[in-house]
Amino acid sequence: MSSEEMTSLERTLAALSHKEPDRVPLFLNLTMHGARELGISIREYFGNVDHVVRGQELLMKKYGNDCLTGFCYGAAEVEAFGGSVRFYENGPPNAGAPIIRDPEAISSLEVPDPADCPPLQRVLKATRVLADRYGDSVPVAGVAISPFSLPVMQLGFSRYLDLLLADDPLFWDLMEVNGEFCTTWANLQVEAGATAVVYFDPITSPTIIPPGVARRTGCIIAREIIPTIRSGVAYHLASGRCLAIADELKASGAVALGVSALEDLSLLKKTFGGDMALIGNLDGISMRRWSHQEAEAMVSEAVSQAAPGGGFILSDNHGEIPWQVGDSVLRAIADAARTYGRYPIA
Repeated sequence: MSSEEMTSLERTLAALSHKEPDRVPLFLNLTMHGARELGISIREYFGNVDHVVRGQELLMKKYGNDCLTGFCYGAAEVEAFGGSVRFYENGPPNAGAPIIRDPEAISSLEVPDPADCPPLQRVLKATRVLADRYGDSVPVAGVAISPFSLPVMQLGFSRYLDLLLADDPLFWDLMEVNGEFCTTWANLQVEAGATAVVYFDPITSPTIIPPGVARRTGCIIAREIIPTIRSGVAYHLASGRCLAIADELKASGAVALGVSALEDLSLLKKTFGGDMALIGNLDGISMRRWSHQEAEAMVSEAVSQAAPGGGFILSDNHGEIPWQVGDSVLRAIADAARTYGRYPIA
């Protein structure tokens, strides 16, 4: 451990290398809160690259965040396939009506070029600007939805689960299309300057599907796709459980894992320590109602369970902090991270 203050990038790289940095890195995944800082709507915020860049800069300065991102909202990937997006005043944009209403249409589905999609173009531009300004000292995260989880927005949840569980060959046809799209999209972000890519794959979590199904589908797909991404990759199950497929996650090629508040952090550390760094696991839902004292206690507990020996980044458990989490709680988390996250951990 060095007694000198590290940059956010040095701190994060040390943690990912399972070494103890000067303090635990803090990743506050604030995709929407920049709109609040600028006093504009979420829709207006995501529609302008300058807004997203300025929002990220303000939030980094305000909370001492150790990470930046040009990511806006996951449904933007469905827009590349011709889908629509619904915006809300107090939450993340979501996908509109499914673009695939008849599974037979999968056989003629073509791989779109992410670089031709305006919302994804804005993500690339924001990533490029952030990387140019801060990439030598602050990690800039890219985000790609996994080929296995994207169909929830392409077909709708129930139609996709029917396809998955029917062992239909069209499922694998869709994975081939989505896999090529995922690799291209992830690497475009890397070329734009992203330090690493977060591979979002909530459907593979045993919270959503049985572990046996995950092992013969989502886990196999992840093991094929992640090595094609030309940067370090963090696997994220978006607050879903992971312990039942721990061996498969370790074999995925990802260097870090976003973990859930639904599982014991000490057990997660014991299970993955030395193989994958952990990112988490503050509960973003209950966080909305935390007092200052509760926020401090949650941070202290997480740090004591997972930070010793390195390999831990303090963050929320979902990869996106809800709009309803207010400034006082975020400040309390940030302050506690500096109080309790300093190495050596007491």
